[in-house]
Amino acid sequence: QVQLVESGGGLVQAGGSLRLSCAASGLTFTGLNMGWFRQAPGKEREFVAGITWTGGNTVYADSVKGRFTISRDHGETPVYLQMNSLKPEDTAVYYCAAGVPGLRIAVASYEYHLWGQGTHVTVSS
Repeated sequence: QVQLVESGGGLVQAGGSLRLSCAASGLTFTGLNMGWFRQAPGKEREFVAGITWTGGNTVYADSVKGRFTISRDHGETPVYLQMNSLKPEDTAVYYCAAGVPGLRIAVASYEYHLWGQGTHVTVSS
């Protein structure tokens, strides 16, 4: 069964940090760009960060730029999202998603074809 599995979510105080991981089973990450999205209660799912297969290029939403870092060591390792200086407005379910190869990192959810089940992140004030 092909699936993505996120982990690392939890409850943290404002200003704290969390590191999310996205692992794949039944699927190779080779050649795939990866993205992190989030969905807060009552809101649309939004792009958070994306990374190319090689890890050489990254893109971030303005709301997380300078606080979050997406990374991968190489094509086959898990994809990570290091979240620092967390704010209550970062509270959401975070999803990783597999996209397509290429130098352009997609920011629209419809361009990603495989999704994890999500991991909850709650930031208390």
